[in-house]
Amino acid sequence: MNNNSSNILVCVTQQKTCERLIHEAVKLLEKYNGTLHVLHVAKNNWKFLDNDREGEALDYLFSISKNVGANLTVLRSEDITGTIKKYVIDNGIGCIVLGESPEKNSSRSIISKLERTLIKAEIKVIPQ
Repeated sequence: MNNNSSNILVCVTQQKTCERLIHEAVKLLEKYNGTLHVLHVAKNNWKFLDNDREGEALDYLFSISKNVGANLTVLRSEDITGTIKKYVIDNGIGCIVLGESPEKNSSRSIISKLERTLIKAEIKVIPQ
């Protein structure tokens, strides 16, 4: 964990299964006594609120976040990695919790992109 901050960021998609990431981050909070942030970044052309299942999943994750004392922030951007990086810097995040990437080319995955750009934040990847 970054010594400068014990704040933890959980990056979620619009899937209910991301609940496990939030619960893993809560375990880290018990160890580091920081603040928990939950973030979903959607590209500008993604219409997740018009899709009942995806909207329901985000609503579910919002409820889970609220139950553990975190807010779920939803941002729109064409630059997902850059938006996460800015959020990390602006909120003093020391650890980022992510699920495994479905991207087959590991150098193109969001995890690899964040590792290349966020030198000061620890990245924890939670397996499925």
